[in-house]
Amino acid sequence: MNFNEFTDEVVALLKEKMGSTCTVTVTEVLKNNNVRLTGIVIKEETCSIAPTVYLEGPYKRYQEGISLEVIAEEIRDEYEKYAHNLQLDMDFFKDFSQVKEGVFHKVINYEKNKELLKDVPYIKWHDLVVVFYYAMEEAVFGKATILLYNSHLAMWGQTVDEIYRIAQQNMKQKMPELLVSMKELMEELAGIEVDETIQPLYMLSNREKMFGASAMLYSEKIKGLADRLGSDLLILPSSTHEVLLLPEQRDQRYDFYRQMVKEVNITQVDPEEILSFNLYRYDRQKEEIEEVAV
Repeated sequence: MNFNEFTDEVVALLKEKMGSTCTVTVTEVLKNNNVRLTGIVIKEETCSIAPTVYLEGPYKRYQEGISLEVIAEEIRDEYEKYAHNLQLDMDFFKDFSQVKEGVFHKVINYEKNKELLKDVPYIKWHDLVVVFYYAMEEAVFGKATILLYNSHLAMWGQTVDEIYRIAQQNMKQKMPELLVSMKELMEELAGIEVDETIQPLYMLSNREKMFGASAMLYSEKIKGLADRLGSDLLILPSSTHEVLLLPEQRDQRYDFYRQMVKEVNITQVDPEEILSFNLYRYDRQKEEIEEVAV
């Protein structure tokens, strides 16, 4: 059974299981880096919001031998588990004064997101762009976010520059930067002591470790690290959630690090979370981040 047939069968089973008060529809969602996912939207007549369940994961489980019946039941059970919490009134979202405290930003790749950016406010930054999102606070949604579109800014009467100013302020206050050495991180995660003689390597993110690469835009610790090491810093884009920093050497092998970033992106990073295949550097004298020319 191919993916389209699988989708049709799951929808048919869910319509039987959910009853007449629910609608079950299929939608294609454009995600970061032009990743397109197929989702099932289940909506109660009385609910203002509807969860989307992406089917790529369930289809893989089906290919591994899990029955359609079991998959449909799991989707239904997951929906019903949270159904009583889906009565959230989204009218507040029309009032910017009630939204502004939850506006944040993230950086994504410009070239890979040109179609998305037709409808999304953004600020260009090297080969990346800064885009904006609203973070849901309700516990049931976990770390759910709403990407902000041009239509949102028009509804609120806000400019991109003003949204950026507010997002920067919220990032600094609610998602402060996190700069930690990989030695400390590895020792904390693995519980083993790491050799002090290895090349210094640091991870920059935010305290939530969510879209933490954007900490480059408001970091005050990068300058302190460069001053402490007495050198400019090479910045490797690890993912949308973090970047890696190391002291730049005079004989820096840029091609080596470009190849390393490329291999990690292809083999270790989810397509939706790839940030860039380029390198950046913090110029200690200029006190700014620049893109390393190819």
